[in-house]
Amino acid sequence: MRLQIVVIGLSITSSWGNGHATVYRGLMRELNRRGHQTLFLERDKPWYSTTRDPLPPAWGEVSLYDSLGDLKKRFAETIQSADCVIVGSYVPEGIAIGNWVTATAEGITAFYDIDTPVTQSLVNAGKCEYLSARLISRYSLYLSFTGGRILERIEQTYGGTVVRPFFCCVDPGQYYPEPGAKKYDLGYLGTYSPDRQRGLERLLLSPASIRNAGSFVVGGPMYPETIMWPPNVKRIDHIPQGGHRTFYNSQRFTLNLTRADMMRWGYSPSVRLFEAAACGVPIITDEWPGLGEFFQPGREILTAHSPRQVLEYLGDLTPKEAKGIADKARMRVLREHTAAHRAAELEALIMNNGAHSPTPHPAETPISYEM
Repeated sequence: MRLQIVVIGLSITSSWGNGHATVYRGLMRELNRRGHQTLFLERDKPWYSTTRDPLPPAWGEVSLYDSLGDLKKRFAETIQSADCVIVGSYVPEGIAIGNWVTATAEGITAFYDIDTPVTQSLVNAGKCEYLSARLISRYSLYLSFTGGRILERIEQTYGGTVVRPFFCCVDPGQYYPEPGAKKYDLGYLGTYSPDRQRGLERLLLSPASIRNAGSFVVGGPMYPETIMWPPNVKRIDHIPQGGHRTFYNSQRFTLNLTRADMMRWGYSPSVRLFEAAACGVPIITDEWPGLGEFFQPGREILTAHSPRQVLEYLGDLTPKEAKGIADKARMRVLREHTAAHRAAELEALIMNNGAHSPTPHPAETPISYEM
């Protein structure tokens, strides 16, 4: 059966300052490949207007709306008749939109939380602008980027909604190894976050200061001008999605950092983690609960707690050893964490939680990507 799926998300048109767009793009494309009709609705914001990427037809239908009133006026019938309507985290006026969607939609409604620990901390403090305690129980599904004990806590605290892990994913058609010389010993891609900055200083900036002959790079917007960058660290303010693959492939090693809330409440693999792995770049990461659920430390990924450990990886691992680790991580991602896998998971969740039981689409198995 062909499902009608509507997603109201932060952004699909621009990856500036957010990792949401890359996830939505792969997911929407794979849902369309499986034969479903999709519509992505995005609030038209000025900070995205100058950084929008081309919109391939494979992403499905995409529409911008100006306000809550505009959304209601133009898309009320679509929301009402859809098989599933998903509202994402960080959507402007998300509480008002969620209340309207759950009151209007006749199909399944879902909240897609790309920052579950942050969201729950804000909800508990009464400071969340896109979700409230009362609204959680109105959604049919709560889809969480974070796994672990936080899911049980949400189910126990808020009745009426089904909570399921729905991790980020990667599009292997966009992220893959490329031949060429490596420009940097170590790089990092991520928007500035205060609680990740200490990790960046410890695991990249300090090693860069010690390894004067090395070359390092940090890509991503919103870093304060007060940060003192070592002279051998190159800064790139914004790298559009189309440049991510080249960015990763220019590095001998890449760094993954995890926000403190993510470590405290469960495990949340970053979309950047899967992107880098799909590009076949060896990853150095801080250690967090649940890491072993996604990559085997020492075999598929390298963990570091100090500048010394980072420098040891950069100096002691042979290219063959580093490539062996990267290849194993890539194989793991292609087996378990592609956009095709997530589209199949979402399809199953919609069908299993619906009031009716539509006949499954024939494409039950995600695409298999080879090395």
